[in-house]
Amino acid sequence: MKNVPLGASALTVPPVCLGTMTFGEQVDEASAHSILDRSMERGINFLDAAEMYSVPARAETCGATETILGNWFAKDASLRSKVVLATKVAGPSRGMPWIRGENSGVSKAEILKACDDSLRRLKTDVIDLYQIHWPARNVPAFGLLSFDPTKDKPCASVMEQLEAMAELVKVGKVKAIGLSNESPYGVHEFVRLAEQHSLPRVATVQNPYCLINRSYENGLDETCHRLGVSLLAYSPLGFGLLSGKYDETGLVGDAGRMALYESMRKQRWGRPEALDTARRYNALARDHGLTPSQMALAFCYTNWRVASTIIGVTSLTQLDECLDAWDTTLSPELLAEIDKIRWESRDPAQ
Repeated sequence: MKNVPLGASALTVPPVCLGTMTFGEQVDEASAHSILDRSMERGINFLDAAEMYSVPARAETCGATETILGNWFAKDASLRSKVVLATKVAGPSRGMPWIRGENSGVSKAEILKACDDSLRRLKTDVIDLYQIHWPARNVPAFGLLSFDPTKDKPCASVMEQLEAMAELVKVGKVKAIGLSNESPYGVHEFVRLAEQHSLPRVATVQNPYCLINRSYENGLDETCHRLGVSLLAYSPLGFGLLSGKYDETGLVGDAGRMALYESMRKQRWGRPEALDTARRYNALARDHGLTPSQMALAFCYTNWRVASTIIGVTSLTQLDECLDAWDTTLSPELLAEIDKIRWESRDPAQ
């Protein structure tokens, strides 16, 4: 794998990123450290975390993932310098009042404090890529399909958030900044104001992108391409639906997080039509001699829109499976069949 640049920043990363949101919930600290060690052995030194992790979010485990990463860094003084470390400041509550209360507007003061708290848990002096996990403003995301202006609430402006990020960059706590779960308007506004006021320019946007949610292609891909913002694609396996593990049993049993946690099944990934469509893609993969995971991952790995694909795993076996899929190629005929399913089913997990 050759490293790729992130936007106009000085950061270069491998085209696969290790997501860590399972650390502290499904994955205990010792197992997490083993996964991190194997990831480094296989050349994946790009790690993504968030202050609210682990997932599913609970007050008791908020910050657990960053703490596990910090303890891993503390084991070997050379590790931190070998890693490109990304983490995120949470947006407004979304039912998580233990982070900053129900009325957080993600102000400049809140961002500055959140960064300091993450640095402490991570046992480091600098975050390579600091992202806003979801917008402060009202925006259609996490399963909402359209914008509703009646839901607007007071919150920090894009300008205020950029000024907070600028301060973090100026004092050396952050190298580059990014967004997550953003819209075309949001990405464009952050870039416009940064250029107008000589503030840090966003390097990345971390949004869902997979076979059952290609909503990124509905305009955000053009925005990011023309503005030079790199996509970090999360949930390439559609929360496990595109691995095939739920094809026979449905979202029950102990096969994965969708079966283990009722809160997960209430999200967009748990819609019956999302599973039905995933089953179609999984069958298509098998018909072409691929595992469902191979086809789903290759769809992201080989897509011009994606700078780095974020994989989330709970075992060494899953990690190796995801990385072994790197050399999988999809024929033009298979891609055409994928597009046919998308045309018929659209984006059921949007």
